[in-house]
Amino acid sequence: MAYDFDDFTADMTSVLATKGVAGLNDIVANLQELLKNAEFVATTFDEDMPPGKRVLFHDPKSGAYVQAHVHAGNKSGKPHSHGASWAVYGNALETTEMIEWQRLNPNNESHAVLKPVARYALGSGQARAYGQYVIHSTAHPKKAWVIRIIGTKLNELPRFHFNPATDIMLDTVGA
Repeated sequence: MAYDFDDFTADMTSVLATKGVAGLNDIVANLQELLKNAEFVATTFDEDMPPGKRVLFHDPKSGAYVQAHVHAGNKSGKPHSHGASWAVYGNALETTEMIEWQRLNPNNESHAVLKPVARYALGSGQARAYGQYVIHSTAHPKKAWVIRIIGTKLNELPRFHFNPATDIMLDTVGA
């Protein structure tokens, strides 16, 4: 029997209850196993879904949310962080190009100077964890289906959002 969404959410809540953020790699491994389940992918996404996100599961004890995202193709996001929260991204279909950024100047300055420190792609079936305050950006060359797990409601946290009027990205060739 295939590893299904109920298995995943039970394992995720158990990992968060016993290990907290130290268990994010376990959640990544379990999400990769879930993304192998073609029935889960087919019941969660379809070709006609417009870009957007929806909540699939919320764990009230840990505060974590599992969300399904449909990303339009040929679209890039600006650098951002999830603040004091963490995130796990997993691709169900297509590719998410990721860049992780390092802030070069102090946080108390009114602008940010960022440089890329890692560039990679998450393909179908791949997942990765992002710890607290990790600045990253995403790009989707084609329409992509993504499962994103976050530690809490992000709109309740102070987070970094790139401001093109004041912030600077260095060495963005190929970004």
